[in-house]
Amino acid sequence: MGTSDVRLVLSTFADEETADVVIRQLLGEGLIACGTLIPRARSLYFWKGKIEESGEALVLFKTDLDHSADCMKRMKELHPYEVPEIMLLGPENVSPAYEWWIRESLRKSE
Repeated sequence: MGTSDVRLVLSTFADEETADVVIRQLLGEGLIACGTLIPRARSLYFWKGKIEESGEALVLFKTDLDHSADCMKRMKELHPYEVPEIMLLGPENVSPAYEWWIRESLRKSE
């Protein structure tokens, strides 16, 4: 395992249904190979001068370097939050088989 062009885009949504819609849209547009939805996340954060708390659904979107910018742009368009959490992460190491699967999945959807 070594340097990889696999990228994770992390985001949170107010509920699983909204997250599911965005995952399916990005899959359909060929911008991600997979979206892993993790329900029942709890976020505590500053918003407009006070501490807020909310239940959210966390999603890890799996893509590659070539698709990451378009993925993030499209996610911003689809996301209902005023200030959506959209973070691009580059894993240090990825198993070769998983990286191959992501590349093949994205290639097949083009």
